[in-house]
Amino acid sequence: MIKNKTKKIHLIGICGKGMSALAILLKEKGFRVTGTDEGFYEPILGLLKKNNIKFNTKYSAENIPEDADTIIIGNHAGLNKNTNEEVAKAFSSGIPIQSLPEGLALLANKTENTIVVGSFGKSTTSALLAWCLEKSKKNPSYFIGAMPLGMKKNAHLSKSRHFIFEGDEYPSAGWDPRAKFLHLNPTNAIFTSAEHDHINVFPTEKDYIKPYQKFISLLPAKGLLIYSKNGKNVASITSKTKSKKVDYGISKDSTWHPENIKYGEKTTFDLYKNNKKIINLSTKMLGMHNIENIIGVSAFLLEKKLLSPTELQKSIASFKGISGRLDLKSDKTSVQIYEGFGSSYSKAQSVFSALKLHFPNKKLITIFEPHTFSWRNKQASAWYKDIFETSEVVIVLPPPTHGATTHQQMSFQEIVTEIKKYKKEVYAGKNEKEVLSVLNKIVKKDDIIALISSGPLLGLTKSVPNLMETKFPKK
Repeated sequence: MIKNKTKKIHLIGICGKGMSALAILLKEKGFRVTGTDEGFYEPILGLLKKNNIKFNTKYSAENIPEDADTIIIGNHAGLNKNTNEEVAKAFSSGIPIQSLPEGLALLANKTENTIVVGSFGKSTTSALLAWCLEKSKKNPSYFIGAMPLGMKKNAHLSKSRHFIFEGDEYPSAGWDPRAKFLHLNPTNAIFTSAEHDHINVFPTEKDYIKPYQKFISLLPAKGLLIYSKNGKNVASITSKTKSKKVDYGISKDSTWHPENIKYGEKTTFDLYKNNKKIINLSTKMLGMHNIENIIGVSAFLLEKKLLSPTELQKSIASFKGISGRLDLKSDKTSVQIYEGFGSSYSKAQSVFSALKLHFPNKKLITIFEPHTFSWRNKQASAWYKDIFETSEVVIVLPPPTHGATTHQQMSFQEIVTEIKKYKKEVYAGKNEKEVLSVLNKIVKKDDIIALISSGPLLGLTKSVPNLMETKFPKK
């Protein structure tokens, strides 16, 4: 395990969003960090470079330093000791091996840990929570599985007693099926939802709910649980908690809720606790789901008396959101291009709902990458029936090749065929060049383009804005 005498730690799969954040924390703690990964992409690559963390770009048994004190292995389909020689060497080396959450837990064993959990909204909520505490000079430690805009990194280790975590229900490692968040010694939690996800790991809704039930049982009596009143399955899961619990939501029957919402480029609303107006808040983030995320964070900070309402107001207004979570990719073109995280139906749906809410009369062109096992699973084919309901055009990218023969995966052509059952204008973009060619023919100057994935999108997050800036420059 990671101890004070530990000096050198090697991370296999270092470019994963969580693993890269852990690498930063370990370096801040004073460890020498090495690692390996393949198939990496921005913003993680740039983030590791900025933090002077070097890594190998091809898996090999020779990459593991002989003087490594600990090896941490990520949980990815390609990190299997039967098929990955570096992982195999790690297990035969005699060097202690840990999972990502075990490494995190040992960095946070003496802090008051607040874990944000749920099937969606975790990254934005945990980032906003850390942002508000940082802006009010509370200097928290934090671990976020995405890159917050306006922050230099997605993980930081401070001397504060507050440690903010984005918690993950996914299994800890290939050898440890426990959910990652069960390792994190929670004192407090914000619980957004428990809508069935990761069906390749949790075949049934009952299977999916189990780790959340275990997590809630870990909260101490002195802790605080802030939970979404209307989040799917949340009320039943939280019914037996030992901690104090307070609900939040969009509707007025929630303890903490918004009133007088005015949507726009800057959205404003009044924050209420029961029948009492607390303060007016504003945000540049899009969508009702982000208002709900703001309400959850506000409830936590004000219930804990960590911020004043005025401090909260200033912090919320200055938060820009998360990279890849409905962020505008360019302000130099009349075509608005947003990247949205679409690892599941509910996450993608929140993106489309937000765009429809803010831009009801604009033509939406969606570029969709079925990156996760969930989107490729034949059991989820029904998701395609209405997910693109608000999209006038859909351009489908090839799914990744890992796991193509497992988990009842659909092929690229099968996914395209499924979408064509419900949409007239569907294109199969096999590579970046083909997609740009299609866009060049169909896009008009006031259209909106949505880039939907949890993967690299063939580099289109850069090339699409470049094309639109040239073709339709903002005047």
